[in-house]
Amino acid sequence: MTLTSKLQETIQFMKDQGVADVEFGLILGSGLGELAEEIEHPVVIPYDQIPHFPVSTVVGHAGQLVYGTLSGKKVLALQGRFHYYEGHSMQTVTYPVRVMKALEAHSVIVTNACGGVNTTFTPGDLMLITDQINFMGDNPLIGENEEDMGPRFPDMSEAYTLSYREIAKKIAEEKGLHLKEGVYMGFSGPTYETPAEIRFARTIGADAVGMSTVPEVIVAAHSGLKVLGISCITNLAAGMQKNLNHAEVVETTERVKVEFKSLVKETLAAL
Repeated sequence: MTLTSKLQETIQFMKDQGVADVEFGLILGSGLGELAEEIEHPVVIPYDQIPHFPVSTVVGHAGQLVYGTLSGKKVLALQGRFHYYEGHSMQTVTYPVRVMKALEAHSVIVTNACGGVNTTFTPGDLMLITDQINFMGDNPLIGENEEDMGPRFPDMSEAYTLSYREIAKKIAEEKGLHLKEGVYMGFSGPTYETPAEIRFARTIGADAVGMSTVPEVIVAAHSGLKVLGISCITNLAAGMQKNLNHAEVVETTERVKVEFKSLVKETLAAL
């Protein structure tokens, strides 16, 4: 079954559920899914009901799509994403981005919880993603390219839209929020990185590391979508603190969620 025919079935199902025009796709990472609860007039669709959709298995991910209005914009929020380490193919991981594009979204806002590599970062910081490094050992565009989806060799020079970043920075400044900026490096997971891998990441220019986002942004670039990326630095990476665990990730996002939500909502209103 081709990607195009899968998408047609998914889109028809979603339209039957009341999903209409979409302006922005929202991909909400670990502990950050609560933003979807602020969507007005929501249409909520569990992933396991959607044709060709995988199911999220990670603690802190609700596993549903929420469609409605946020900050005056029509949004489709992914409350819980899919990860390569869950055993999904890269094409499955990025399928929701294809769905957003097929529903005529022009932009996506991607968020994640990640580890800080930059020595000036502290847990609880928010980081505007300026660029990314794909160290996941795979790429969602490997294989046959369907030309109507995007070009064979997409340009990644500005994967994170500069004008969107400028707006987010301005909003953060107005709010008195010290928004960090940096490069996000994607590892496959599910193990946290080793101290040696973190030294390597810092050497090649990474400011933060995580196990998501990179594939979705590659497909967004392929699809011609504009992208805004915001990371929550939930912990310092391996070798920079005593040990790492997922409970700390959820705890830190809980602590900063008010700042995070207001930054995303006010930026969305201004985009």
